[in-house]
Amino acid sequence: MKEKYWVPSIEKAHNVLKEIAENPNQLRLIDLSNRLNINKSSLFSLLNTLEILKWITKEHGDTYSLGPAAGAIGSAYFNQFNILQSFYKEASYSVAKINEHIQLGILEGGEVIYLGKAEGDSRVRLITDPGMRFPAYASAIGKIQLTQFTKDELKIIYPVSPFEKKTPFTISDVDELYKNIELAKRNGYSIENQEAALGFHCVGAPIYNFENKIIAGVSFTMMTNSWEQKKESARDEIIQLAYRLSQLAGYTGDLKRA
Repeated sequence: MKEKYWVPSIEKAHNVLKEIAENPNQLRLIDLSNRLNINKSSLFSLLNTLEILKWITKEHGDTYSLGPAAGAIGSAYFNQFNILQSFYKEASYSVAKINEHIQLGILEGGEVIYLGKAEGDSRVRLITDPGMRFPAYASAIGKIQLTQFTKDELKIIYPVSPFEKKTPFTISDVDELYKNIELAKRNGYSIENQEAALGFHCVGAPIYNFENKIIAGVSFTMMTNSWEQKKESARDEIIQLAYRLSQLAGYTGDLKRA
């Protein structure tokens, strides 16, 4: 149901801009009219207004692309975007569902830098806290961010082999790491089973920005008894959390999930 004070003309403008953003320099007035079911005379006035205000530009062949006004608003939004603030707000909903710890981290070289933590009721203390660094190859939050690299790039990131092992289950070298992250790339999430600390398991998902680039990761961490009960629900929820944060960062793609 529409809101009481809904403005249909703004909705039409929103839909027009969305179609043009998704199909730059491809759609003419007639194409937009057919797609959005707006009559041509009304659409002509709307497009003309948006063009004068520089929200769109008309290209050769009478197709449309976004204009400089859209770029200016987009830049202003990203200047105010605060990933840490967004994480604490959105992660609280996910913690309420799964009741386990969630962490946010970014990749720097071959390490994860942890930025934030939202805690469930578990009194178990994690081995990582905000501000700490940890090898990315030994963490779900790190491995999901390493999916953006080729095998040759991983060899540059990790020139020393074998890797330092945190537990007997830690990945040993680039070859094993590459197989692991290729699986994570196909699935849209990464798993870490006792590779960082014995008795702990993690599932991580990537956060994308408006350029479809991975900028961070989030992960659930829990002990074995909880993992056996919650691993599927935790997997689904961490993917949803990462997707919500990606949308706030300007990502407009689909939910990346096998």
